Amino acid sequence: MAAHGLRTGEVAERAGVNVETLRYYERRGLLAEPARSIGGHRAYPPETVTLLAVIKAAQRLGFTLDEVAELLDTGRRRHPTADLRARARAKLAEVDEKITDLRAIRGSLEEILAAECDSLTHCTCPACPMPFADLADPAASPPG
Repeated sequence: MAAHGLRTGEVAERAGVNVETLRYYERRGLLAEPARSIGGHRAYPPETVTLLAVIKAAQRLGFTLDEVAELLDTGRRRHPTADLRARARAKLAEVDEKITDLRAIRGSLEEILAAECDSLTHCTCPACPMPFADLADPAASPPG
C-alpha cells in the first residue's frame, strides 16, 4: 500500500491526530479526498502528514479552522484574495492582544510567586495579589 499512498491509520499516527480528526478535516475541505485502493481503502499521499502538521501548528497559534481553510485555499490558488491583507492585519492585532494578555498573566504569576501565596482561593499571605486582575474587563465587572 505504501507505493500507492498511506492508509488512514498510518496518516493519523504519523501526524499525531486521531482518525476522526482526519476524516473531519476531509469533510471540512482542509484535506482533499484521497484516492481509494482497489479494496476501497483511503490512500493518502505522504504530504498529507505535513499538511496535517501545518494545520495543527496554525491552530496552536490561534487560527480557527475556517481561517486555516482560507489560508490553504489561497495557497492552492496561488493568488491572494482581495481581503487577505485586511484579514492579516486583523489577525496580527489579535495576536498582539494575546501577547499583551500573556504578559499580564506572566506578571500575575510572578506577583503570586513573589508574595509566596499558598492558595489562589484561600491565600493566607498578607499581600496576596488578585490573580489575573490585569485581564479583567472593567465593563464586565460588577460595580464594587
